[in-house]
Amino acid sequence: MCLFQGRAEQIEKYFEVVGDLRRRGFAVATLDWRGQGGSDRQLRNRRKGHVDNFSAYEQDLDAFMQEVVLPDCPPPHFALAHSTGALICLRAVQSGRTRFMRMVLSAPLFGLKPKTPKNMSEQTACRLATTLTALGFGELDAPGGERPLEETVFEGNPFSRDPIRYARNVEILKMAPDLAIGPPTIGWVYAACRAIREARDPDFGLSIRTPVLAVVPALDRIVSVSAIETLVTGLRAGGQVVISGAEHELLMERDAIREQFWAAFDAFIPGTRVSESATQESTVWA
Repeated sequence: MCLFQGRAEQIEKYFEVVGDLRRRGFAVATLDWRGQGGSDRQLRNRRKGHVDNFSAYEQDLDAFMQEVVLPDCPPPHFALAHSTGALICLRAVQSGRTRFMRMVLSAPLFGLKPKTPKNMSEQTACRLATTLTALGFGELDAPGGERPLEETVFEGNPFSRDPIRYARNVEILKMAPDLAIGPPTIGWVYAACRAIREARDPDFGLSIRTPVLAVVPALDRIVSVSAIETLVTGLRAGGQVVISGAEHELLMERDAIREQFWAAFDAFIPGTRVSESATQESTVWA
C-alpha cells in the first residue's frame, strides 16, 4: 500500500494509519512530498508551503516508485491518498507515469472550497493567484490561508472533530517544529488551480482505467464536495462514498467516522487481515 499525504502533512502524522494498514496485511511505503515534513524546502523560509508546478510532485512520486516501491515492495501495489496527494496520484496514473491495481482517495483535492469570511470563490481565487504569480508575488503567503496547525485551537477547526487525534497531531509539530510548514503560497495556489483545471478536462477521467474509490467527508470545508462528485462521475471505473458528519481529515476523525472509512476501504481493496505482530519489515519510509 502506497500512502500519500495531503499538503502540509508529514509521515509522523500517519503512524496510526500505517498500523491500521499493517493489521490488514499490507506492507506500507510512504514519503514526505518536497517542501513539507522531513523533505527539503523549495524556499529559503522553511515555513512557506510552496511549489511552482504540480509536475514537481509527480517527479517525487516517480522517484519514490522507482527507488523504493518497485525494487523493495511486494506487488500488487495499491494507493491510499489524501487531499492534495490524491490529486497528484490521479494525475500520475492518468499520464501513465504510475500504475496501481486500485486507489482509494480520501477527500481528494478536485476543487477549492470558498473560504469564510472572505468567501472567495474558486474562480476568483485562481484568477487572483494567476495574476499575482505573473507579477512576481508567487512566493508570498496566499491571503486567507489556514494558520499552521500547531498555532490553532481545536474549537471550530476545519480538519477533525476528534480532540484527541487533533491534540496528538499538534503535539507532533511542537516536538519536531522542523516538520511544520505554514499556509500555501500564492504560487502554490496557482499551481493547484492549474492541476485542478487539467483534471476537469472531459478526456481526463475517460483515460483512467484504474478502479478508483473516493471517500468524501460531507462537512468538508477545505475541498469542494460537488467537484469530487463531478470528477468521479467522469471516471471509467470510479465511485464515491459520502460520510455524514465528517470533516476534511477522515483518517484523523472520530472512531465512528474512521470505522465507516475503513469499511468502505475493506469492501473496495482486497486484503487479508493479520495481526500486527505477524507483519514484519513491512513499512518503508522514503
